[in-house]
Amino acid sequence: MTVRKAWIWATVAIGTALGFVMLLVLGVYMAAGNLAGEAGQRALGLAKNAVPAAYAPIVQKWGNLCSAISPALLAAQLYQESGFNPNATSPAKAQGIAQFIPGTWAVQGIDGNGDGVADVWDPRDAIPSAASYDCKLASYVKDAPGNTTENMLAAYNAGAYAVIKYGGVPPYQETQNYVKTITTLAQSFAAPVQRLDPSRQAAGAIYYAQKKLGTPYLWGGDGTPDQGGRFDCSGLTKAAYESVGITLPRVANDQYNAGPHPKRNELLPGDLVFFSHDPTDSRAIHHVGIYVGGGYMIDAPRTGAVIRFDPIDTSDYFGATRVTADGAKALPTSV
Repeated sequence: MTVRKAWIWATVAIGTALGFVMLLVLGVYMAAGNLAGEAGQRALGLAKNAVPAAYAPIVQKWGNLCSAISPALLAAQLYQESGFNPNATSPAKAQGIAQFIPGTWAVQGIDGNGDGVADVWDPRDAIPSAASYDCKLASYVKDAPGNTTENMLAAYNAGAYAVIKYGGVPPYQETQNYVKTITTLAQSFAAPVQRLDPSRQAAGAIYYAQKKLGTPYLWGGDGTPDQGGRFDCSGLTKAAYESVGITLPRVANDQYNAGPHPKRNELLPGDLVFFSHDPTDSRAIHHVGIYVGGGYMIDAPRTGAVIRFDPIDTSDYFGATRVTADGAKALPTSV
């Protein structure tokens, strides 16, 4: 079934009582189609609350250390490495929010906060060190042909020698994937400078979610037969986008990074809308729904309730994400 056919059937199936909502959805979605194809330029600044408040000023400052990086790119690297967890460790003995291995830290670690100690576990040191290391790598490959930022990321993954040898991003699949992942993921941390393209899969995701209206909520529910086809909030949004070929992470606070973030007055049907008890930290998001227009979403709200329409303008409204296929693919499998 095509997305447009899915949309038509979704509008019919909702019934007269909710018809006003769905008609508004259709009108907004079709109007948004005129935006498709516009360039999606991103500002250097961070999207509101995309980075935990404790780290946002550090990322904003040090993300402008050199022209090869930006605050959004630095944020994407930190999220990819640790999910902004300052206590993260890895089997390879990488440490801290920027995941430096001890040997690299011994050479590249700097005293970013000026307390006389370069501490890998202190984000005030580790984040500046990550930015400094990026800029050093950029200086090593500055004469290589191609995009400076992409060459810097390739040097981070494969070493500066490989970038110089191949005259740009080397033909290693792992390195090419890393470059694409970080540059794509950076878009979910950047403040957009103009309206965002509508998602082509949005109508299909809404159509899927609409068919689940009235289904009882289940904590941890993914809609599987052994769960009686029941969902929790992020299980529903994951399944809705999976139905149109986009795989999202399982939990809501990671789904927030699956694309750029429209403002409240720029929402389009199909956008994911998020709610948090901490308005400054996307890692504290506790709920997600699918926007359908007119200030309403389809969501699986809580134990004892059913999948239904709810208003989005509540005290814990956090923000929204316009899901993209590339944005979803760029997300780490676990952070």
